[in-house]
Amino acid sequence: MRVAIVHEWLEHYAGSERVLAQLLQCYPEADIFAVVDFLPAEERGFLDGRKVTTSFIQKLPWASTKFRNYLQLMPLAVEQFDLAGYDLVLSSHHAVAKGVITGPDQVHLSYVHSPMRYAWDLQMQYLRESNLERGMKSLYVRWLLHQLRIWDVSTANGVDLFVANSRYIARRIRKTYHREALVVAPPVAVHNFVQGHEPREGFLVASRFAPYKRVELIVEAFRRMPQHRLTVLGSGPGQALIAQTAQNAPNITLRPPAAQDELVRLMQGARAMLFAAEEDFGITTVEAQACGTPVIAFGRGGARDIIRPDAQPPTGILFDAQTPEAIIEALARFEAIESRISPAACRENALRFSEERFRHAMQQVVGDALTSHHRGPPFK
Repeated sequence: MRVAIVHEWLEHYAGSERVLAQLLQCYPEADIFAVVDFLPAEERGFLDGRKVTTSFIQKLPWASTKFRNYLQLMPLAVEQFDLAGYDLVLSSHHAVAKGVITGPDQVHLSYVHSPMRYAWDLQMQYLRESNLERGMKSLYVRWLLHQLRIWDVSTANGVDLFVANSRYIARRIRKTYHREALVVAPPVAVHNFVQGHEPREGFLVASRFAPYKRVELIVEAFRRMPQHRLTVLGSGPGQALIAQTAQNAPNITLRPPAAQDELVRLMQGARAMLFAAEEDFGITTVEAQACGTPVIAFGRGGARDIIRPDAQPPTGILFDAQTPEAIIEALARFEAIESRISPAACRENALRFSEERFRHAMQQVVGDALTSHHRGPPFK
């Protein structure tokens, strides 16, 4: 069986690259295709020297730093990949990867991190954050996103089976493509995050300071609760707002992103980690649970698949609004049940999302898809 894996683009080793790394362990002889490949040498280890076939965008001017500016060409780019010789095509999709062209004797399984967020329900947020709400450039971008939506829906017909990384993304797939999806949570390297045995004190946030992460809401909540200490790790475009919110709050410490060993130590020593974003999945919440650490999170998106507030014992708390008031109320609920939360139960919960479990689940899903495809429709 010849296998092709279509990855969106290779720029940094992040969440979707973790999925690619595990798919390559499942199918080590697979060929890799990507719109562009500018992955630094020090982050290429998981590719094990494999060649990546890229699109014509790889050679366009300034592509190494500004390839996203060629978004309007990416649908055409992925349609030019010649996949005719492959029995199985796996696309790792969050923008255009699922748009590759396959034939009736091929199985195309698309693992979806999210439908193209900025073209669908988050379009208005994207335009606001990019300062593109009005003007000629805004008009062009709106037209482009309109064209991308048309193409995105039409190419869903070329996918034999959708697999979503959370139930939240499965609902987005149903809304966007009118297709059902199986759910296989993404792989988390839980073996790198272990329980500590030191006393726990204070609370922790570890996040990029992107606007949708809403870190400033957590900071504002703790500014109103001077009796609780909060450590915030991160950097990004929202840093000025977060720093301003934390001003004159001695109980709040802002720090740059930490190396993994330091992050693990901080997770192990926190009473709980807090998350205010609506995440597609939320790998950091699983990493915290693997350290035996409870999680207090906004109860939409992937957090609902991860945190178990009603289990016996519970592993954290979910709050239902992105406001400082909701976070303050959630912290009060957390303190009421904190003695019932077991670090061992938190870690056991995290093991549901291990890399081994991901590989096993994906191989089973692919096997079932191939069997169903080879069986074919009934013939009378």
